[in-house]
Amino acid sequence: MSKSIKSILMIIGIVMLGYGIYNMIIPETQISIGDLDLVEAQDNTNAFITMGLGLFAILINFLGGKKA
Repeated sequence: MSKSIKSILMIIGIVMLGYGIYNMIIPETQISIGDLDLVEAQDNTNAFITMGLGLFAILINFLGGKKA
């Protein structure tokens, strides 16, 4: 695997992993109008998928060796 592909996979993996973690820790959507509070529960399925793909890209980066 060429060095440029490995570096692109590393960057994509780190960005996707960071974005997935960010989606996990952002607060729930909340709207307050006077005494009325509307809170939407957050589904973290997309965050788990994003983090998994990021880890997969990083793993492929480390396991993909040079062909001699």
